[in-house]
Amino acid sequence: MVGDARPSRVRAGGCPGAVGSQTSSRAPRPPLPPLSFLFVLFLAAPCAWAAGYKTCPKVKPDMLNVHLVPHTHDDVGWLKTVDQYFYGIYNNIQPAGVQYILDSVISSLLADPTRRFIYVEIAFFSRWWHQQTNETQKVVRDLVRQGRLEFANGGWVMNDEAATHYGAIIDQMTLGLRFLEETFGSDGRPRVAWHIDPFGHSREQASLFAQMGFDGFFFGRLDYQDKRVRKEALQMEQVWRASASLKPPTADLFTSVLPNMYNPPEGLCWDMLCADKPFVEDMRSPEYNAKELVDYFLKLATDQGKLYRSKHTVMTMGSDFQYENANSWFKNLDKLIQLVNAQQQANGSRVNVLYSTPACYLWELNKANLSWSVKKDDFFPYADGPYMFWTGYFSSRPALKRYERLSYNFLQVCNQLEALAGPAANVGPYGSGDSAPLNEAMAVLQHHDAVSGTSRQHVADDYARQLSEGWGPCEVLMSNALAHLSGSKEDFAFCRKLNISICPLTQTAERFQVIVYNPLGRKVDRMVRLPVSKHVYLVRDPGGKTVPSDVVPIPSSDSQELLFSALVPALGFSVYSVSRMPNQSPQKSWSRVLVIQNEYLRARFDPDTGLLMELENLEQNLVLPVRQAFYWYNASTGNNLSSQASGAYIFRPNQKNPLFVSRWAQTHVVKASLVQEVHQNFSAWCSQVVRLYPRQRHLELEWTVGPIPVGDGWGKEVISRFDTPLATGGLFYTDSNGREILERRRDYRPTWKLNQTEPVAGNYYPVNSRIYITDGNMQLTVLTDRSQGGSSLRDGSLELMVHRRLLRDDARGVGEPLTKEGSGLWVRGRHLVLLDKTGIAAARHRLQAEMEVLAPQVVLARGGGARYRLEVAPRTQFSGLRRELPPSIHLLTLARWGPETLLLRLEHQFAVGEDSGRNMSSPVTLDLTNLFSAFTITHLRETTLAANQLLAYASRLQWTTDTGPTPHPSPSRLVSATITLHPMEIRTFLASVRWEEDG
Repeated sequence: MVGDARPSRVRAGGCPGAVGSQTSSRAPRPPLPPLSFLFVLFLAAPCAWAAGYKTCPKVKPDMLNVHLVPHTHDDVGWLKTVDQYFYGIYNNIQPAGVQYILDSVISSLLADPTRRFIYVEIAFFSRWWHQQTNETQKVVRDLVRQGRLEFANGGWVMNDEAATHYGAIIDQMTLGLRFLEETFGSDGRPRVAWHIDPFGHSREQASLFAQMGFDGFFFGRLDYQDKRVRKEALQMEQVWRASASLKPPTADLFTSVLPNMYNPPEGLCWDMLCADKPFVEDMRSPEYNAKELVDYFLKLATDQGKLYRSKHTVMTMGSDFQYENANSWFKNLDKLIQLVNAQQQANGSRVNVLYSTPACYLWELNKANLSWSVKKDDFFPYADGPYMFWTGYFSSRPALKRYERLSYNFLQVCNQLEALAGPAANVGPYGSGDSAPLNEAMAVLQHHDAVSGTSRQHVADDYARQLSEGWGPCEVLMSNALAHLSGSKEDFAFCRKLNISICPLTQTAERFQVIVYNPLGRKVDRMVRLPVSKHVYLVRDPGGKTVPSDVVPIPSSDSQELLFSALVPALGFSVYSVSRMPNQSPQKSWSRVLVIQNEYLRARFDPDTGLLMELENLEQNLVLPVRQAFYWYNASTGNNLSSQASGAYIFRPNQKNPLFVSRWAQTHVVKASLVQEVHQNFSAWCSQVVRLYPRQRHLELEWTVGPIPVGDGWGKEVISRFDTPLATGGLFYTDSNGREILERRRDYRPTWKLNQTEPVAGNYYPVNSRIYITDGNMQLTVLTDRSQGGSSLRDGSLELMVHRRLLRDDARGVGEPLTKEGSGLWVRGRHLVLLDKTGIAAARHRLQAEMEVLAPQVVLARGGGARYRLEVAPRTQFSGLRRELPPSIHLLTLARWGPETLLLRLEHQFAVGEDSGRNMSSPVTLDLTNLFSAFTITHLRETTLAANQLLAYASRLQWTTDTGPTPHPSPSRLVSATITLHPMEIRTFLASVRWEEDG
């Protein structure tokens, strides 16, 4: 089997006579109003080049060129739900109807061939597209081909950059870019990333964008102090070197900070939502203002141009949900362009203004052949003024953040089983299975007001609804796939409430089966916990052998859980059978000694306070005093320094030192053969179980917080804090979207001298999967099960915010306080604590974090199902791999792409310098031939990260940096199924496959 890189045939492009895929219209509607004169306009317009930079407008090299970018920013949920925004419902909440915006923009573009517009959110555009007639779709394809309608970014949403996991970012970008590629071909492919609204920017996001093939990155929000320094130093535009492991320019990305966030210049907003005066050219009118506006614009353009280094500057002409009446915008922009450019002749003006796009502006910058400075850190945390740090949303709505992470896990299992079982997964004995609804719901959740926790309450509820409804078709798909792969048609059950120890099947049945699926490329040994009745149970492994099991009490409850350890092969499942033993009750397993240990770890607790006081790594002979407790910050409602309150976005405690939830905990100890636990009760609303399983190299802290009491009139922001004597020198480390690690220094920014106005909130950073501190010898790492805010506010200390309940809005637009009623008041989560020698810590936290994000999926059945095929005996164990992947290689994506095509991503999950004595940072060569057992790869094509371009034919603009020349190697052609992965490298393939007949 060999791969090639022959370009696939695109469905659009070429001039004249673009050929497009004629998507059937699901909801026919009348053609747009201007279609009556559309074809006259097209005949009058000269034939345009294929979309891309060749359709860019001409500029005047000897003048300051002002690129006007008409755009709309359409949140995929915020104050209204996704559907409410699309259809224009509840305009009393916010006047916004995306379907009308797109209708109006298309009409206005057709009225004048010089006009241009960019669109971003494919979640909305794809919905609108499928409601159009074939005639309207052809019109839009022509606009795209001519570069008059251009897509920027192209993801399903404009994702958040703090609370998002890199795998979910890649998935949502792939979904949106695939729609554009299949609908418009290369004409619709975005050239630039466009993140104008996310509240801070991660280095990993820039790295991913670079690997997706983007030429540049535009954003609007950055710290107010950073922006001031950049303006003075003419560094509003740089090359972002977004990886410390990938060789430049692989993760290099030209980055431009927009001058006015993403809004129009003051006084020049001509949307129906604005109150600025339109152009009045009639000199007889008492409202005549044309000369005043032109003079104002010329001064504005000249002043703005001084902040940038080239003879080009950009102005965003649009904002949130604007252009519902696009004519009001374009009519005034037409006049602005005409009247300003007329000054070139009349008064010798050196300002040239034109309709443009971000890509065309970038193209001119690239042609300027300037040398650019290099940035290597990130843009967190973001503050838009003194005392105004947007670090609260790192932790807002923790229940939704966990549901999103859990759904990512579930979607990957769904995708993998769909790939392993082939067509049998989609249509089978359980009905029609489909991964698309959950894929789309997960994509929506990446929006910067979704997983961030910054939407209104009813919108957050709707996000959860979308996830829940997406799980159903995946459960059908997984049932079909498991029946096909196991050879047994069981009555499969999915217990969605295991996090609160509810599962009717296991709590009532005398016997049942437990199917444990492992989505990792290596076998796992995982403790399974299931709620059961008060009995003793016999558990048998796939070979029928009895395995050890325990029944232990659930804290603060009269219920209990069954424990057993499941050994599950790589990319496969094991079936365990459980039966109730008659007339036997579980033994009480209480202990008074406040010490728990296994063969690797020992944890000691203070006998007076009940708090954790020491952690010992028996394997590495390390002992570290560690005190862990819960505290709360009293949320500010404003003070004499600033009226800023803590809210969904903003974290602002009213004092530096948090208050104890309790200085001591009521404790009891559970010691059984398969688990040792210390149950800590801190208050009526805060408790924790500290637990150790056999063979486990980390301490598990399962916390339960809520409902946070606010009857005293104080909003509260609850943290779990670890205090140690480690000499950490003001340094701590956090992950970037779950991948590379960034060093953080207290009260410090790498690229400007910080004036710290908030010593707590100004030192908080997003923690997507881990945070750690080290003294160079010993490292304490805490892994999270969702995105949280975290920091080290004094040496040897580490804290994570687990929950927040606030009584005031923070005046950033949401208009309601973060004080959810209902189930979200209670939050349960886990922190995994690792103590290691610093030199080997990476191997521990990398592999453990991988196991947490892609934990095994438990599916249940009563047993006794019929055979899937009479001639094939059922099997109780299956692996989708013929050989395990090396520990440094992670199977990031295995999903169906077409009828006989799969999407395959493999990544090296270690960074340079993380060898850990096991060569973890060395390149790994992998042979994909016969790697998978369920199918054979017959053909392989390597693509860019988002799978929308063949890698061999992908190219990016090259930039000169002031750090010296950067080699630009041509993409290597894939000549065999043997691939090499270097540290932090992700390689993406479209694989033609043939499924094995017996599954």
